[in-house]
Amino acid sequence: MSSMSDNRPWYKELNRYHWFVLTVAALGWLFDTMDQQLFTLARVPAMKELLNIGANPTALEKAQVSEYGGYATAIFLIGWASGGLIFGIMGDRFGRAKVMLWTILIYSLCTGLSALSVGFWDFAFYRFLTGLGVGGEFAVGVSLVAEVMPDRARPYALGLLQALSAVGNITAALINIGFGQLQETGLIGGLSIFGIQLTAWRLMFVVGTVPALLAVAIRRKLKEPERWQSAVKDGVASKHLGSYAELFSDPRWRRNTLVGLSLAFSGVVGLWGIGFFAPDLVRKVFTLRFQEQGLTPEQVEGKLFLWTGINSIMQNVGGFFGIYAFSLITFRLGRRKAFGLSFVAALASTAFFFWNINQLSDMFWMTPLMGFCQLSLFGGYAIYFPELFPTRLRSTGVSFCYNVGRFVAALGPYALGKLTLMFSTERGFTQEPMRYAGVVMCSVFLLGLFTLPFAPETQNKPLPE
Repeated sequence: MSSMSDNRPWYKELNRYHWFVLTVAALGWLFDTMDQQLFTLARVPAMKELLNIGANPTALEKAQVSEYGGYATAIFLIGWASGGLIFGIMGDRFGRAKVMLWTILIYSLCTGLSALSVGFWDFAFYRFLTGLGVGGEFAVGVSLVAEVMPDRARPYALGLLQALSAVGNITAALINIGFGQLQETGLIGGLSIFGIQLTAWRLMFVVGTVPALLAVAIRRKLKEPERWQSAVKDGVASKHLGSYAELFSDPRWRRNTLVGLSLAFSGVVGLWGIGFFAPDLVRKVFTLRFQEQGLTPEQVEGKLFLWTGINSIMQNVGGFFGIYAFSLITFRLGRRKAFGLSFVAALASTAFFFWNINQLSDMFWMTPLMGFCQLSLFGGYAIYFPELFPTRLRSTGVSFCYNVGRFVAALGPYALGKLTLMFSTERGFTQEPMRYAGVVMCSVFLLGLFTLPFAPETQNKPLPE
């Protein structure tokens, strides 16, 4: 391992195999986030079709689309959390590389199954299965990179891995735009499989099967980290690989687990319960404006695909820079201060976006600002969580922090849907109801701030063994 006082650029410390590991792990997480974002962008048109909502829905039907979209997201997050718990332990017991292969295959193939949905409940079931793979991939991926990289390069490599996840989100947005334009022009109207018409949102999920090809590279060339192999050979440690009992019986690991869990819960609810519903708000705000231009329902839907895609691109362009900015800020200020700045910025920028977006031009500055602030937190999770646990518990601990919070975080989309229904204009509220709901939900970022006094500072310290 390199000295922490080495003045060379961090990337100069990496050899060819280091770059291979970083590339494979980054691609695995990039495709993982692409799948997540495909779901986010396809959620509204999928709910409208599966719930048999017409081209000109009533205010109540619009609220129902939001409500069931929240249910589908909550079920996806529950699958995500379950997969994180299962594959986190397996990553410690059977190896990072092997388990990463399994998770990529699961989330890829089950994403394709979502395209064959005929109703809400089978769609939700496929999303649950996809969530199993999505939840497991992050913990084994960051554990793999953390254990292979030189100490000084570790936070930068993990920050880059997480920043590249924004590229996956942007890729999903481009897919969304492309299929939206094909649907607007009628070029995909006649495609079908098993009697199911392949509309734009269904084809998006078909594309989501492509990451399965990455499993070939993992199977053939990727090795298990030496740290993990040493832990397996250790007669004492091998008995405790992936042990939740040890994670909670040792006061140090128990404290770190609860701290990580609280930090992750705040950011996950903020992103999945609020931030990733930005496309839904964009659709609601601009549907009427496009209809007033005299466009056909197909043309309106095509434009909504276009602008929700642009909104997602802007959100993730901001997120890319926000995630990597965290790694630079934490190098100067430490982990806790960097998290503190990010939580405050996420709260302010998200509330501002939900209350004020009105013009198409707003997407080009409000949306990237919100993405920068919200997603910077996830750069912190990738850097900080592996530093909280020893090798024999790293995948388990990271996965527990990042994923268990999703069981409770699944209430976020559910709460947003219920709040949107509560603030319906039919009940006397004058603004778009999702505006009220989003602003109220932003209070969740305060939980992360309240947790920081209990968080250990890990800057410039080696990974615990």
